[in-house]
Amino acid sequence: MELFEPGSLSAGAAGGQEDEKNKNPKSQRKQPPLAFRMSPRGLDEYLGQAHILGEGKLLRRAIEADKITSIILYGPPGTGKTALARVIANHTRARFEWLNAATAGLPEVRKVIAEARRQAGAGRKTILFLDEIHRMNKLQQDALLPDVEEGNVTLIAATVENPFFYVNAALLSRSQVFELKPLLEEDLLKMMKTALADEQRGLGLMQVQADDEALEHLARLSEGDARKALSALELAALTTRPGADGRIRLTRQVAEESIQKKAVVYDKAGDQHYDTISAFIKSMRGSDPDAAMYYLAKMIYAGEDPRFIARRIVIFAAEDIGLEDPQALTVAVSALRAVEFVGMPEGRIPLALAVAYAAKAPKGNASYMALERALKDVAQERTLEVPDHLKDAHYKGAKELGHGEGYKYPHDYSGSKVEQEYLKTKKKYFD
Repeated sequence: MELFEPGSLSAGAAGGQEDEKNKNPKSQRKQPPLAFRMSPRGLDEYLGQAHILGEGKLLRRAIEADKITSIILYGPPGTGKTALARVIANHTRARFEWLNAATAGLPEVRKVIAEARRQAGAGRKTILFLDEIHRMNKLQQDALLPDVEEGNVTLIAATVENPFFYVNAALLSRSQVFELKPLLEEDLLKMMKTALADEQRGLGLMQVQADDEALEHLARLSEGDARKALSALELAALTTRPGADGRIRLTRQVAEESIQKKAVVYDKAGDQHYDTISAFIKSMRGSDPDAAMYYLAKMIYAGEDPRFIARRIVIFAAEDIGLEDPQALTVAVSALRAVEFVGMPEGRIPLALAVAYAAKAPKGNASYMALERALKDVAQERTLEVPDHLKDAHYKGAKELGHGEGYKYPHDYSGSKVEQEYLKTKKKYFD
């Protein structure tokens, strides 16, 4: 647990080191990471999130007026949730407590709450920042409720998971949820250029000369993640030998080596998983094979279970194509079997074939909707008895009960079709 007094997260506390250390570029290797050192100290340095922090926006007004209420900051890694908490710490006149839910237990939470109550009695506010609140169990979250309700503590929580799935409904109802979005490439470029020029907290004393295309490559592959962009930039600077002129030259090749494979934001049990598979299915349903193929590639690249993908295609073929092209189900099932038999990475090929077929096929959900209507009738209406002439007549004594009597065998009639009662109450499930 860390306690921050008002204004304590100044340039030094936000990661800047003593001037003497900063004058020696080699000492930067012993400093906190560049992403931490360049953490914004105020709203004027904070980049991105204009939808919630732009001029006149509610959250910005609340920070500037020091009127923060309980909030939950939600977004992917590297979008500035913790940095925003530091900005709030620098602006607030309240006591600022900092806990990481991954390491703090219930005793630590209760200790903070007890001190917050004592301070509230003396007329002083306490803001509690809870990083990774999705890692707190229900009991720990419940321990916060009474004091959040009574105003003894103002909660600021951060999470990479959808809070509507991971945070208690009672806490949600007492907090405002702000979603932070991935930073724009222009924001990342500005951030990296600032870090290269900053002699106090950044890499300014190292005399780094970065090509535009190198920075653009880092910005593009960082996927809106400021921490990833700054970490790659720092790695490139620290591992590149200076030239004869003493300058460190960062080229596109150096940038590619520093960031390596692009990391697709994709959590197999969270929003990215469900959002991507939803878009995948809706693209096939909308007969857009190009969009469907992109989402397939995204899932494969991110390491999604190919059997999960194949099962979704099988379901789609039956539900959304159905009678319009029954062959689609055969293709989908074959792709599933091929993936299980061949494995990856070659299994991606039959998956691509099945996706293209499904997206291009004519669409119809008649069989699916018919089943849904029939299930509704079975669940809500009186169960219909099977007509006697349709009942099984193969066992001894069936005829004495009248079972099978009068049944008309369709193949005995022209076109193998004959009129007879199949339901005692007529139903219409197909148009």
